[in-house]
Amino acid sequence: MSVRVVHARVVVGDEARAALQIRALSPPPLEIEDEVRAIVRAVRDEGDLALRELTVRFDGAQVPPERLRVSPDEIEQATAALEPTLAESLRAAIANVGEVARASLREPTKVALHDGQQVEIGEPAVRRAGAYVPGGRAPYASTVVMCAVTARAAGVEELAVCAPPGPHGDAHPVILGACGLCGVEEVYRMGGAQAIAALAFGTDLIPAVDVIVGPGNAWVQEAKRQVVGRVSIDGVAGPSELVIAASAGADPELAALDLLAQAEHGPASLLACVSDDPGLLEDVERVVATAAAGDGGESRLPPLALVRAPDAATAVRLADLIAPEHLQLMGREAEAQAEAVRSAGALFVGRDAGTAFGDYIAGSNHVLPTGGAARHASALSVATFRRRMARVTFPAGSAAALAPAGATIARAEGFAVHAESMERRSG
Repeated sequence: MSVRVVHARVVVGDEARAALQIRALSPPPLEIEDEVRAIVRAVRDEGDLALRELTVRFDGAQVPPERLRVSPDEIEQATAALEPTLAESLRAAIANVGEVARASLREPTKVALHDGQQVEIGEPAVRRAGAYVPGGRAPYASTVVMCAVTARAAGVEELAVCAPPGPHGDAHPVILGACGLCGVEEVYRMGGAQAIAALAFGTDLIPAVDVIVGPGNAWVQEAKRQVVGRVSIDGVAGPSELVIAASAGADPELAALDLLAQAEHGPASLLACVSDDPGLLEDVERVVATAAAGDGGESRLPPLALVRAPDAATAVRLADLIAPEHLQLMGREAEAQAEAVRSAGALFVGRDAGTAFGDYIAGSNHVLPTGGAARHASALSVATFRRRMARVTFPAGSAAALAPAGATIARAEGFAVHAESMERRSG
């Protein structure tokens, strides 16, 4: 099978236009807003009954009420049954992700202002969160690690994990084993938009959560978008993305391998390699084409954009404007531009810093912004499960010092009782 390669050149000053052209290689999102709205409304209005009917419809599985939540015994058995090397590998990922997450916690900040009042900014964790773990293409044990370990480090009291059931109504044992290793005790056999609605609104069997995180298909992401406001979410994720900015000296075989690895996430993935070295781009194309031709014609590789840039700085600038989920810098000159990158879900610098390490074991989180959202959004972190809250205290005399100015502003806005509330405390 041949891979569709899109060749392009970019000149200095034209990076923004080139970024839009590369982004256009991704297929447009599915028009499923109304379909998802009907699913969310059904679960909101009918609760567990709708959830059971939708599970039959979409997953082909009968999950009676008593089996919706996975029992602690089943989680324990699945954990014990994990293949030993897999269990050891998951423990290594849990340790690395946990160490990075804990290092990201911030201590409360207290500010003493000149009129005596004190404002302390803290970041309390939400009480209850939900994590969606995909189960369609593969059992994403790594997503359990990314979501659960980070939530625990943030201080979340209760974490509910949901994953689509198989055709026999069973949760995948590898997902359950990962939950066991992460200390997750609340797991539900449910998937799709209906699972998001159940977590957001709650049912008789499922308590509602405050935050919903995790990747998923278009229906899952659209459902997350529709319940924003009822709950907070980590973001609306699309297909996986990898842009490599490479300069002379980069290993073309490793670059091609990294692009092919991200292609495993599906044919809608966004793949691009930008370089000022035409020979390197030719080598990347050759390796990718050889791999595609040798897979028996079974894979469906997404389009690959190979972009010639006039220099390494322009290559990195273009990659930054694309704002991809994953951005790799390879080759001495490209790697030297790392400090210039502002817009990537995660940045990988150097020959050995392959994106795949970030997907599993490096310690960074693999739940990342896509679709260009890296311009304004961040990876899943402890901050996703926390919200900033001010605690204000007034020692004696502070109210008297502040009331005149506060009351003046309040009356100017037409709020006389606000003004009186402050003035009564100034005596």
